[in-house]
Amino acid sequence: MMEYGCIGEHLTHSFSKEIHNALADYDYSLLELTRDDLPRFLNSRDFKAINVTIPYKKDVIPFLDWISPEAQEINAVNTIVNKNGKLYGYNTDYYGLKSLVERKGVSLKNKTIAVLGSGGTSNTACAVSKGMGAANILKVSRTSQVGYITYEKLYDISDGIDVIINTTPCGMFPDIGVSAVDITQFKNLTAVFDAVYNPLKSKLICDAKSRGIKSAGGLYMLVYQAAYAVEKFIGNSVDVSSVEKIYFDLYKSKMNIVLVGMPSCGKTTVGDLLSERLNKSLSDTDKLVEKKDGRKIVEIFEQNGEEFFRKLEREAISKSSKINSQIIATGGGAVLDKTNIDALSQNGRIYFIDRPFDLLIPTCDRPLSSNIENLKQRFNERYPIYCDCADVVIDGSGTPHEVAERIEADFYGYTCD
Repeated sequence: MMEYGCIGEHLTHSFSKEIHNALADYDYSLLELTRDDLPRFLNSRDFKAINVTIPYKKDVIPFLDWISPEAQEINAVNTIVNKNGKLYGYNTDYYGLKSLVERKGVSLKNKTIAVLGSGGTSNTACAVSKGMGAANILKVSRTSQVGYITYEKLYDISDGIDVIINTTPCGMFPDIGVSAVDITQFKNLTAVFDAVYNPLKSKLICDAKSRGIKSAGGLYMLVYQAAYAVEKFIGNSVDVSSVEKIYFDLYKSKMNIVLVGMPSCGKTTVGDLLSERLNKSLSDTDKLVEKKDGRKIVEIFEQNGEEFFRKLEREAISKSSKINSQIIATGGGAVLDKTNIDALSQNGRIYFIDRPFDLLIPTCDRPLSSNIENLKQRFNERYPIYCDCADVVIDGSGTPHEVAERIEADFYGYTCD
């Protein structure tokens, strides 16, 4: 018997177990089910209480004995409680999404909202928008259907859209780096929200932030709805301050620390120290390239050239950036490819280790900076790029321990998105 847990189709990316373990003292499991498995599981009623995620929030409804008014209105259930053999369905996503919007200080009153997607979470977003006073709510789907507009139509009226809420799985792990819409087409956006929580910042959210638009991914929504689910599960309410702490701790636990900077600035050494101090694994992208290719970087440059190396580097960064809870030490030239920065930003906070030039050392194992003249040229070329791509510029003078302490202080001191 599974006492408490979450059912869905693909749960390898789920954070729900960690959240519930932090919220309450019970055994919480993740159970992947196919559509064929779903009826058998629900008819057996061999559980105390469960959460429901993509794609079954509508599919579970026919199996329930009672549905809360808000879940009926939304036509989606994400929480089921077994009470003496009868199944009671609720929707705590509503409160999670509402809390996410309120936390960002965004008003939906009299706004035009575009809700992307046609699943259960789409209905939740529409209900939240309506409850918060939206003047116009547009449901958007890839296919033409009653009650929805297509993405082509959305682009036609893009200037009239105030807020976008994405409820599709587009951009979700492992298929990160894609977005349901191109927000450069929306000239008057005031806010963007995404139910996707892994990666921590989807491409949609990263794009919005780059334009200075208020935005937030779905992790806070996930934590807050879980707190309401706990109340349904065992009757214990959760204090708001506890929810904030759990969110903060989880966000920092999952977020990567990305180190960029010149060769010999100390990225790998500082990364080793941070890995030990913060209990995050270290991923050195140069070493990943060498391991996969079977040659040293110098050999790759000599035999195949820089373009070939950059391709291998891009592949290594793409793979590494999808994984949470890491220290990622990049090669000196990784920042030259915007694709790398975009990938690293989705799960990471980027730190430029700004070590003074007179403390940098040219070495023969760095093909583009093997002598002082080349090192100086690379420094002048790349310095503005490092500054531009970094979330934080860290003073790189002093010992590696001092640099690691500066990064740690910032990482745990800044406010989560």
